Amino acid sequence: MSGFVKMNSMDKRLLSLLRMNARQSISELARRLDVSRSTVQSRLKRLEEKGIITGYTVQLGRDYERTLISAHVLIKAAQKLIGNVYVSLTKMPEISALHSISGDYDLVAVISAGSTEELSTVLDEVVNLSGIERTNSFVVLDTKFSR
Repeated sequence: MSGFVKMNSMDKRLLSLLRMNARQSISELARRLDVSRSTVQSRLKRLEEKGIITGYTVQLGRDYERTLISAHVLIKAAQKLIGNVYVSLTKMPEISALHSISGDYDLVAVISAGSTEELSTVLDEVVNLSGIERTNSFVVLDTKFSR
């Protein structure tokens, strides 16, 4: 079965626990959910097979993130080249997210760098990509909250 997958409350609780800490052991997850290890393993396998869980990642600590300079960059791309622009942007490790948006711009990229000089270099790289018509950058001054 592909497409929509109905999740029960245990699946939702399992996902919630993994969002808080994806490195928790199967034993720890089982203890917190009050079920057996095999139940957790089979649920995880099912959620992965159905594409609900597609990977496990690293979440940066707030203290480290505060050392980074972040910017949101609105990007207007030539429509015939937007696929090439997308591919080029995905190859830039400083871009943590790329969203397709409605309005005057086509995309918004979330960029992080270790210094203003590094950020400037990345922004220059973005502007100089084939297919980019214009950009508008907004440096993040402070993050009030993030989920």
